[in-house]
Amino acid sequence: MRQKQARKGFHLWALGANWLLAAVAAGTAQAQTPTAAPALPKPTVLGSGYLNPWAIAPLPDKRFLLTERGGKLWLLDAEGRKQSELQGVPKVVDAGQGGLLDVVADSQFASNRRIYFCYSEAGPQAGTNSTALATARMAANERQLEDVKVLFSQRPKAKSNAHFGCRIAETPDGNLFLSLGDRFSQRDDAQTLNNHHGKLVRIAKDGSVPQDNPYATRKDALPEIYSYGHRNSQGLAVAADGSLWQHEHGPQGGDEINRPQPGKNYGWPVITYGEEYGGGKIGEGTQKAGLEQPLHYWVPSIAPSGMAFVSSDRYGPAWKGSLLVGGLKSRSVAQLTVKDGKVTGEKRLYESLGERIRDVRQGADGLVYLLTDGPNGKLIRLVP
Repeated sequence: MRQKQARKGFHLWALGANWLLAAVAAGTAQAQTPTAAPALPKPTVLGSGYLNPWAIAPLPDKRFLLTERGGKLWLLDAEGRKQSELQGVPKVVDAGQGGLLDVVADSQFASNRRIYFCYSEAGPQAGTNSTALATARMAANERQLEDVKVLFSQRPKAKSNAHFGCRIAETPDGNLFLSLGDRFSQRDDAQTLNNHHGKLVRIAKDGSVPQDNPYATRKDALPEIYSYGHRNSQGLAVAADGSLWQHEHGPQGGDEINRPQPGKNYGWPVITYGEEYGGGKIGEGTQKAGLEQPLHYWVPSIAPSGMAFVSSDRYGPAWKGSLLVGGLKSRSVAQLTVKDGKVTGEKRLYESLGERIRDVRQGADGLVYLLTDGPNGKLIRLVP
């Protein structure tokens, strides 16, 4: 009798032990299962058929302005459909990389309906041109530009159809920044201050020169210049702290991210992480005393165009504060992690689209929008 009770007790103990071991194993397995990464926001095509589009400007009412390089400026509804072509755009030089390029809405657009746009402007001599920045007011009928004024013209004009730069940013102090390319054939000009080639310029909204510009009072420099030694910048973005960030095309390799500071020299073409097309050293290497180093660079090139900070909460904490850079050659979006004013990481997103990304903007709804390049350009919304 005692033996039967002992065997029964042992049997119950074994069952309990096995149950306990199974529970522990299950808990361990559950703890070791990796947490699934948040789903990538879904790219949704809103509109297509835009002819070589270059820029989108979100408006406060969730509509958009869109430029086509050939010279057309469109007003789109909130779903990317064309509402009207805005008449009154100045004549542009539609050749090579030139044409109607960037457009931004004034920070007070809801009350003043004012916009800023840049384009390639013909010079007085045949074949010459340069980048110009203009402002206008969208008429009440939303079909016309009124009070069109040219605020700035890059000088000197050059015989070139490349490297116009032409990104615009308004900073919290109410001034405008415009990036200017070195015009390709004039790259050594990027190191001298008597011209606008390869420069970042800063002007007031009426075209005047802010008194605190670094060269405002120097007779040997053009007063609009803010920083120099740039190659061809097609990306400007303002961070949440009000700081200005810039990217620029390198030659073969050496695309850069910078935070331009007044009066600083960013090196081109004396230093670069790129090389001549087809190979060959440019300048004096990658570093030189007195010349600024990039915060981040790409070798090989991604051919960056368009750039925006994610400031909204629509995509969660993993995206908030990150810097999104469109890639033409890479056909992707580079998502850069930014901490304490530095780039600390990078991911490549949306390579499966197979599209040249020309512009990246955050809309009034807090969502991110991509604009693709080419004869059948697309406006894409990233849906959480």
